[in-house]
Amino acid sequence: MRAYECPSCGAQIICDEYTASTSCPYCGNNTIVPAQFAGTLRPDYVIPFQLTKDDAIEKLKQFYKGKPLLPSAFKDQNHIEEIKGMYVPFWLYNGSVHVDNEYHGTRVHTHRTSREIVTVTEHYKLIREGTVTFEKVPADASSKMPDEFMDAIEPFDYSKMTDFNLSYMPGYLADKYDVSSEEDAVRANRRMKNSASTAISQTLVGFAGAIPEKQDIQIKPRSVYYAFLPVWMLSTQWNGKNYLFAMNGQSGKMIGDLPTDYGKFILYFVLISLAGIILLFFLLMGGHF
Repeated sequence: MRAYECPSCGAQIICDEYTASTSCPYCGNNTIVPAQFAGTLRPDYVIPFQLTKDDAIEKLKQFYKGKPLLPSAFKDQNHIEEIKGMYVPFWLYNGSVHVDNEYHGTRVHTHRTSREIVTVTEHYKLIREGTVTFEKVPADASSKMPDEFMDAIEPFDYSKMTDFNLSYMPGYLADKYDVSSEEDAVRANRRMKNSASTAISQTLVGFAGAIPEKQDIQIKPRSVYYAFLPVWMLSTQWNGKNYLFAMNGQSGKMIGDLPTDYGKFILYFVLISLAGIILLFFLLMGGHF
């Protein structure tokens, strides 16, 4: 933990060693820790917030809609405990992936003769080779942020990305990275490899099946950038349990945990099962009761 003096009221602010931007709990003044932006700790880029706190609250209400298994009382009885606008540290990776794969493919043809139905199966050796180039593949660099949440609120519009400047920090929280670019590269490389492999396999059209027999996937990393991306974090409480939500501070895309009304779940299951039984009975009766 580190202690800093609020430049506004002089109170002592206690925060962890990774805090880069925070607010004084006594006077509410925004405080930036300059040392966290010095030298190599200074981000290359930042995407400014496009949505406000009120937008985040409204998006949360919309997120509740269309969830049939959500308890009816949840929307009315839960209260937002905390809402924070945060610049989350991200590593952005450039690289290319070369794929050289072989597959066993089949094509099946069927024709009739006067006496029988003939099925012919053709076997092919399929060779696919190509290179896929990636730019700014993101991986959050904070161990405090749930990776699955940060992945789910993508994509960010990089056309709005600009060179980093401290003037974007006041009013928002920020932590410097605590996951190195070398550690995060494992996630980013895996993501690039999977995407490249999928792109190559999508060229296998016109075959009944295509089973991989050889896979040679080589990644060539090029450059990595350090960026702050805008995220609203919301937490709400209901029935003594906390629920966490994350929202893209640029696009408004939201992800989060929601409770399930198991009474509704059973009711929907019974109704769907009953409808299926009635439909099956109707079909067995040849369309006549």
